[in-house]
Amino acid sequence: MTAFALFDNVEVTDPAKLAEYSARVREMVEKHGGRYLAVGGQADTVEGEPVLTYPVLIEFPDLETAHRWYDAPDYQELKALRQSGSRANATFFETAPSDLLAG
Repeated sequence: MTAFALFDNVEVTDPAKLAEYSARVREMVEKHGGRYLAVGGQADTVEGEPVLTYPVLIEFPDLETAHRWYDAPDYQELKALRQSGSRANATFFETAPSDLLAG
């Protein structure tokens, strides 16, 4: 089942570090079977409490692949760079079978 990695970049504490991360991370995501679906933009909360600040959505073939990317030894340096230059929330989730997805 398709899985998604949803990151919400809450705060950038070091723009230079985050810029370096951004310049290098796409290749790493693609190497591990992922692809970017959305990066940033305005987030309008239409129900409930505001949640997203600067969302980034990455699609993976399945949840296991998403976790393999996040935990991969070759991603750890980049992950540390991102974490030292920003504060974010991250959630991985997979799609559930649904008639809404058909078609």
